[in-house]
Amino acid sequence: MLKKKLLSLVLAGTMVLSMTACGLSGGQAAAPAADSAAAPEADTAAEAEAPAEDAAPAEDAAPAEDAAAEAPAADAAAAGDPAVTLVMAEVNPLDTIVGQMDTKFKEEVEKLSGGSITIDLQASGVLGSENDVLDAMLGGAGTIQLSRISAFALTNYGGHKSTLLSIPYTFVDRNHFWNFVHSDMAAEFLREPSDNGSGIRGLFYGEEGFRHFFTTKPVEKVEDFKGMKIRVSNDPVMTGMVEGLGASPTVVDFGELYSAIQTGVVDGAEQPTANYQSNGFNEVAPNFILDGHTLGAVQVVITDEAWNSLTEAQQQAMTEASQIASDYCHEISEEAENKVLQELKDSGCNVVEVADKTPWQEACKKVIEENTSDQAELYQKILDLAK
Repeated sequence: MLKKKLLSLVLAGTMVLSMTACGLSGGQAAAPAADSAAAPEADTAAEAEAPAEDAAPAEDAAPAEDAAAEAPAADAAAAGDPAVTLVMAEVNPLDTIVGQMDTKFKEEVEKLSGGSITIDLQASGVLGSENDVLDAMLGGAGTIQLSRISAFALTNYGGHKSTLLSIPYTFVDRNHFWNFVHSDMAAEFLREPSDNGSGIRGLFYGEEGFRHFFTTKPVEKVEDFKGMKIRVSNDPVMTGMVEGLGASPTVVDFGELYSAIQTGVVDGAEQPTANYQSNGFNEVAPNFILDGHTLGAVQVVITDEAWNSLTEAQQQAMTEASQIASDYCHEISEEAENKVLQELKDSGCNVVEVADKTPWQEACKKVIEENTSDQAELYQKILDLAK
């Protein structure tokens, strides 16, 4: 009996060895080998972030956590999504409200696309003014695919409806603007440039706070603007507003504005609070007049060519990231603006409160009527959202 048991054990061992050899000969061991090569790197990253007290169970927990973290990338690869890099332009520094919104958008796009989309965010105007960027986007060079722009910049690029967002004294407060963003009209405004064949489309809205004038000499009332040279972009609404206030509108590229104020080419300009500080304009024009003539409505736009080159999954990632970034802007804008305003006051900047805006509104009456008459019904719908 003992001999029979020994013989049975020998035969069983031989069969196991034979089966193992057959499995290896089929090439199935290649995949585990590749996994084991990648695993230490992933595990090391997980262990580096793990708290000390969790070090013992990390060996078992890390693979599951790593798999979850890498799932989007794996899904993107499985779906065959190509690797895409999109260059995004921003004229302001990244510490501004819109700069923070851009950064949030970049992070979310890259995460939600599983890493198949990379946003190359170029800030502080290194790619030129908003109009320069739009010209480059539509010029066919393919060097810029995305940009954060002011809504009024779309006036000459098929965004006629977006002109209404920059009409002086349209939005009574932030909630009024965000009521518009969440209305049915908002998507219609975003689509308009593409529908008109301009070659760009809006992805989402944000805002950079109310825009105010700043000057080299003190301004207390509308009459003080008489004879002053105020910088404007190449925009008929802003030009008409400055003329209505009795000043002389002077077109100056945003990248040259600091030196233009410093050398006396212009006596002032207008910007949102955070941008005024971040670009150092308070150093050369220390009078900040809180007239709040417009809320700095902005859009992030993408070329139709870039949009159409994305897979359906990538477009969905962009759409989801757009909503997150827009909500994030809404969340941070007021607090960020108030913080900067207090810093300006503490630094000695002459911050002028405007108690009664009626004279300012009356001065802008002509430009308001001229730029809303052909869209009067639509404009009224926007005004009604304040209720």
